Amino acid sequence: MKKKFLSILAALLIAASLAACGSSESTPAQTESKDGAAQAEQQAETFAPKGNIDFLVSSKAGGGSDIFTRSITDIASKNGFVTNPFVVNNLQDGNGQIARRNVKDAKGDAADSSLLCFSTGDLSSMLSNGGLTMADFRPIAILAADKHLIFTNAKSSKYASFEEVAEAAKGGAQIVVGGTSSDERNVYDMLVQALGLEDNFSYIVYGSASETMTALLGGHVDIGISKPAASKEYVLSGDITPVLALSSERFSAPFDTAPTTDELGYGVIELPVWRGVIGSVNMSDEAVNYWNDVFKKVTETDEWKSNYLHPRLQR
Repeated sequence: MKKKFLSILAALLIAASLAACGSSESTPAQTESKDGAAQAEQQAETFAPKGNIDFLVSSKAGGGSDIFTRSITDIASKNGFVTNPFVVNNLQDGNGQIARRNVKDAKGDAADSSLLCFSTGDLSSMLSNGGLTMADFRPIAILAADKHLIFTNAKSSKYASFEEVAEAAKGGAQIVVGGTSSDERNVYDMLVQALGLEDNFSYIVYGSASETMTALLGGHVDIGISKPAASKEYVLSGDITPVLALSSERFSAPFDTAPTTDELGYGVIELPVWRGVIGSVNMSDEAVNYWNDVFKKVTETDEWKSNYLHPRLQR
């Protein structure tokens, strides 16, 4: 319950901290306020970062935060929104604290060209580890909110649907679940508590979404928890099957065959993961406005809407 509370608290805190940039399920980043939009745009046009852009990710390559970050940098570079080279660094040491401290301690030009991918789970980890708070950073933008799905191995699973998984658990079978820590573990806890079958499920923590997918494909777990961006290619290839949407609404194709928890009678179970970008507390106002403008442009592209935001929840 403590972990679940931290994650929910984190969601509220990061949403409040980044609210100036605004987002919902798939809302583009916005400038800080209507009154300041013109001034921010002018500052963004006159400011330019120096040298390489150090974009840090506090988790392993192949995970949700890594995919999110590389999607942003690819779109920004291809469309000429940023001419400086991006250098994406995955620094998961210290449960992500090394990456966070590197950005927090940046000064001068380095502060203006240092970015950190930040999500609900990152904030929960930061609060748990201690030593840093949002006061050590400058919020820049929220670009998306991810929700979760449950998958089976399409080629070797004993279960064709989540109803079959639940029935097997009720009959005494032990169901092995794979997923990452933090938000995926927390939404898993919410699910098994709603089922009333905590003793019939066991959870294996993996270091990234890619590791979860590997375990599911290898038959090391019965079901896996992941998010759309990290699992889409495996669904399209026919290797895994989405069997449950941990969301108030169904996802769009290719995840639309997965019923929601409410449809199966468990009530609404969801834990959105806010994904955004923050910078050092030493970042200048001009740099904050510049990056906010860049990310706003990113979220307005077809690449972002079709490749990262899609599939999102059906409207």
